[in-house]
Amino acid sequence: MPNNMKILHVFDHSLPLHSGYTFRSKNILQVQREEGWDPVAVTSPKHEENWSKPTEQVEKIEGIRFHRSGPVGRSMRPIHEWKIMSRLYARLCEVIKTQRPEVLHAHSPVLNGIPAIRAGRRFNLPVVYEIRAFWEDAASNHGSYRQGSLPYRATAAAETWACRRATHVAVLCEGLRRDLIDRGIDQSKITPVPNAADLDTFRDRAPAHDLAREWGIEGKTVAGFIGSFYDYEGLDLLVDAFAEAATRNPELVLLLVGGGRMADSIRQQIISLDIEDKVVMPGRIPHDQVPGVYKLLDLAVFPRHSMRLTELVTPLKPMEAMAMRTPCLASDVGGHRELLEHGRTGFLFEAGNRRALTDALLDLSARSADLEPICNEAHDWVVQERNWKAINSRYEQIYSSVTGG
Repeated sequence: MPNNMKILHVFDHSLPLHSGYTFRSKNILQVQREEGWDPVAVTSPKHEENWSKPTEQVEKIEGIRFHRSGPVGRSMRPIHEWKIMSRLYARLCEVIKTQRPEVLHAHSPVLNGIPAIRAGRRFNLPVVYEIRAFWEDAASNHGSYRQGSLPYRATAAAETWACRRATHVAVLCEGLRRDLIDRGIDQSKITPVPNAADLDTFRDRAPAHDLAREWGIEGKTVAGFIGSFYDYEGLDLLVDAFAEAATRNPELVLLLVGGGRMADSIRQQIISLDIEDKVVMPGRIPHDQVPGVYKLLDLAVFPRHSMRLTELVTPLKPMEAMAMRTPCLASDVGGHRELLEHGRTGFLFEAGNRRALTDALLDLSARSADLEPICNEAHDWVVQERNWKAINSRYEQIYSSVTGG
């Protein structure tokens, strides 16, 4: 494969917005530049919907060119989705004419995949469609519509349509791959390309003692979560389990770093359980502070509820904690089981089982000093298997296959 291959990536949104989606995108673009390729990016109008400030037509962020599509006016579904896809298709055609890419690489949702497939046909370019989560499941879990409803089934059909017509399909994990095979997609055109940790950011460093002092958790046994407060993350279960654990271990505190639509209900739950003095919620923090905060934790907890999204999709956050040698306790949903081997690289508890989570919090916090071998094993697995250079080799194989290189 030529070193200067130009890949045109199509994203839902990007930096400067911060999310697991944007960080994966950033890492893909950075490693491809380091490999001598020439990645360029186009973002959907949804970027402007999430970023309230004006954007330029082309923005350069951390050395990567992002071609913006511009906003579209709000409309009722499905007119709004049609307007997003139409604007994105027009922008893709403009960028393809000036940038002359060799591959189109569209990243979920399918609102990006369909315009990319249309543009690929027009310009005779191979299209890689990457699914990070099924749009219908993400929309269902965000409350846009119910699982099994007509909009849900229509969105699932659109995903299947795009997968059949893409030159190749990349998926985040084995759960998504199995689901596509069940839909009748040829397994030879599906390649898992899992998440990886940004090892330049998540590397051994000192704990953030200044934040520990500010938050009043110095000298305490700290269980914590860092991330977005979505309902599927299971923070309600964690708070319930922690309330019971704190009555049996008065030195135990809970640190919840981040924000999102569940933040207010979590605060109300904490008040109703009368544990305000045991739980710290500092809000969102700059991304470069996250590694130091992981080093403050005696236990990183990922209590996701069991549902289609969490059973099929692997999260990024546990790998970041593993890279920092922080012990991980996670629910046994399918996405976590792909990352953690119980008793070897982390610990699993039965999803939704408050008693099991309470017992695990107490057990692991009491023997945190004995967990170093497991933390080292988890760290080494991430460094060897889930680094971005190793992951990018999978993209290299995909691009070579679709271009005949």
